[in-house]
Amino acid sequence: MKVVILAGGFGTRISEESAFRPKPMIEIGGKPVLWHIMKEYSYYGFNEFIICAGYKQNMIKEWFADYFLYNSDVTFDFTDGKNDMVVHKNSCEPWKVTVVDTGYRTMTGGRIKRVKDYIGDETFMMTYGDGVCDVDIRKLVEYHKEHGKLATLTAVVLEQQKGILSIGENNSVRAFREKNKVDGNPINAGYMVLESKVLDYIDGDTTVFEAEPLERLAQEGQLMSYLHKGFWQCMDNVREMNLLETMFSNNTAPWKKW
Repeated sequence: MKVVILAGGFGTRISEESAFRPKPMIEIGGKPVLWHIMKEYSYYGFNEFIICAGYKQNMIKEWFADYFLYNSDVTFDFTDGKNDMVVHKNSCEPWKVTVVDTGYRTMTGGRIKRVKDYIGDETFMMTYGDGVCDVDIRKLVEYHKEHGKLATLTAVVLEQQKGILSIGENNSVRAFREKNKVDGNPINAGYMVLESKVLDYIDGDTTVFEAEPLERLAQEGQLMSYLHKGFWQCMDNVREMNLLETMFSNNTAPWKKW
């Protein structure tokens, strides 16, 4: 199953760092937070990724272009006028990564729509490139398959201003609304499992996925929530970046299962 990661936004709330690089490329423990998210999925055996890039997308492509080299022991042989490179061993993950330039100002729904050809007609996963979580992704996928609806999102209960969910019986999402006053209701943490038909709910580049598409899916009874009672943390500002860095440095990062 492919994993779509949204990594194209400006990251204006953490402009101290995002002025120089895309927010998903901001490092935690010497590796981009995007890498941490991919390691989470890889731990559960999901190794094919589609990165929806946009703002400073060249930096994401260049990082992956060099990743194999940087994680290998290499001999460069220039003797006798040669220019040979021999890779002795490497410690890269078994990843297949497709980085797509989905536009500079494209909204979240538009970015997903733009990678339709890479998704195909398969069930796929989707999350945001700035949040880490210790959710059991394999159980999340199993839950999605069991209920048979078009979409599943991971819901967490935190006092933060994110997409607010109204959850009814059997964990079905009855309503979806965007940011409001902090009220402790379940919020949208990403880590979604989606059927390809969800792409039909997206009009184009100006579509915000968390608005009309998710709202329509909720109204039609096609959006379910997987309630996660463990750790989740986005990286919207420098304080949250420092929090994640401290956790990782102290070896107390809940998302680090690998």
